[in-house]
Amino acid sequence: MQRNLLDYFIITLKGMAMGAADAVPGVSGGTIAFISGIYEELISSISQVNFSLLKTLKNDGIKSAWKQVNGNFLLSLLIGIFISFISFMRLAKYLLEHHPILIWSFFFGLVLASILYVAKQIKQWNFIAISSALAAAFFAYYITTLPSLANNDSSFFLFLAAAIAICAMILPGISGAFILVLLGAYKTLSSAFHDFNIKNILIFVAGAVVGLLSFSKLLKWLFNNHKNITLAVLTGFIIGSLNKIWPWKETLSTRIDSKGIETPVLQQSILPEKFTELYQLDAQIGFAILLMSVGFLSIIILEKIGSKTSV
Repeated sequence: MQRNLLDYFIITLKGMAMGAADAVPGVSGGTIAFISGIYEELISSISQVNFSLLKTLKNDGIKSAWKQVNGNFLLSLLIGIFISFISFMRLAKYLLEHHPILIWSFFFGLVLASILYVAKQIKQWNFIAISSALAAAFFAYYITTLPSLANNDSSFFLFLAAAIAICAMILPGISGAFILVLLGAYKTLSSAFHDFNIKNILIFVAGAVVGLLSFSKLLKWLFNNHKNITLAVLTGFIIGSLNKIWPWKETLSTRIDSKGIETPVLQQSILPEKFTELYQLDAQIGFAILLMSVGFLSIIILEKIGSKTSV
């Protein structure tokens, strides 16, 4: 596929959107990649990083190896993800602490629109597709109800958490950042980016690379051989994830972290009226609906851009 500089700039912008989504526990960068029309190319490109690449590098040189892995595409995307992830993680941390209802409302609308987009890609809604979607929805919902583990600063654990979370990050509907929260590694990672802890950042990157290279091959095989069922499962994952990003939550249990700050361990979704009754706080329903609409329309616009640019 021939691309010019503008095409790669647009891919970088899509990478920035993916990075922003992955920085928030509950939103999947894979969903953004899918909607913006680059998901299958991303999976296919990553899966090309294998032992045959070493053979190409040895026999034909760097240029051929770079072309084999679709290097320009991956580099453009990674630049966008990296820039956004570093900058937006700080903003996300502030918004989640001070304006949680508003940021969750925006992402709830975004993910809601994502369900419609992914579902319409399914060619045939037969019994297997419907069953797969329902099973995936229940599984994703169950994950959102699990309590998070205590924070763990171990280097090996961070490597392992990165390998697991990156698999979720490239799956539409499953939030890699939320998996990091469940495993107790999100705070360690966010602190590493905030404080520019190079050691922990490199450990995370190494774990992510290992997990990504392994999982991408499975995803490529599923899309090539069982695309309809795979899309149904992804639709289910996104539906099930809505519970995590519902704006109004009741905290059922908390813990005191290493810095003496009380953090939620287990929460459940509640109606806005109950939220106001429990916490004597404004549920901000008007602003929430507005931001849900903005999030919903953002996906519609992103879809249109993705279909027009075809990059």
